[in-house]
Amino acid sequence: MGTSNVSSTSDFILVGLFSYTGPHLVLFFLMATMFIIGLLGNMILLFLIATDSRLHTPMYFLLSQLSLLDVGFPLVTIPKMVAEFLQGENVISFGGCATQMFFLMLMGVSEGVLLSLMSYDRYVAVCHPLHYQVLMRSQVCLVMVGASWFSGALVASIQTSITLQFPYCASHTVDHFFCELPALLKLSCADTSAYELALSISGVLILLLPLSLIFTSYGHVLGAVLLMRSAEARHKAFTTCSSHVTVVGLFYGAAVFMYMVPGSYHSPKQDNVVSLFYSLITPTLNPLIYSLRNREVRMSLVKVMGRSDFRVKR
Repeated sequence: MGTSNVSSTSDFILVGLFSYTGPHLVLFFLMATMFIIGLLGNMILLFLIATDSRLHTPMYFLLSQLSLLDVGFPLVTIPKMVAEFLQGENVISFGGCATQMFFLMLMGVSEGVLLSLMSYDRYVAVCHPLHYQVLMRSQVCLVMVGASWFSGALVASIQTSITLQFPYCASHTVDHFFCELPALLKLSCADTSAYELALSISGVLILLLPLSLIFTSYGHVLGAVLLMRSAEARHKAFTTCSSHVTVVGLFYGAAVFMYMVPGSYHSPKQDNVVSLFYSLITPTLNPLIYSLRNREVRMSLVKVMGRSDFRVKR
């Protein structure tokens, strides 16, 4: 192949999700509304955790990191997609594509690790409540959060740097609405089969190791909950843990489909839907799941709203 058809620094063209037809315009505004709701929901949750002393516990500290990741996830993809739609241009620079891919992998891996560590927190709270303050002391929480961010940064750095070293063909049209590694590899003029196999193996490890910790933790939690004599204690443990299990199911369901199911079994259109799910829908639903099913968060929100009403009346 001639050098005129191969490039490593040209811009990429992203295939957008929406056209300018009526139904697509409705979907576009629905997506923009969901983006704003998700952003506000996670920011409110971060504010409540930071300002309410009753929420200064290990569980809510970990939840604040989840909200931080859920703020970042949509910010990496949705504003760019909105700008492209409004301007009618779907072009992204090589550097912009690299940045987008890096931060998506950073936050995706970090969130997967963080969710597994949050399940360990629930295991300690339910199965070893007397030792909770020791096992989940502030130093341990900081190490857990640091480990999740570090693992995300490490994986993102390695995979982004390797992916962007491949030569890319002249079309440069990414069949996706943002720069995601599987979609970008399809444009490479080089043989990427060995790298794709390595990615599949690493993807299985990155997904299965946290999932194994989650299943193990909640297996012990379920056994402990069933042995509780107090109906109130069972209800409290079930409510708290079910919120986390719901979030885990939403996140890992999309991740398993995207990175563990072979690419030949799903189309680019399905990839777009799944990517939209974990980059926008899941971050929007997470604060709603935790606030609606969590009494402490609801009480904190009512307290803040009551304080605001008092100031307005005064």
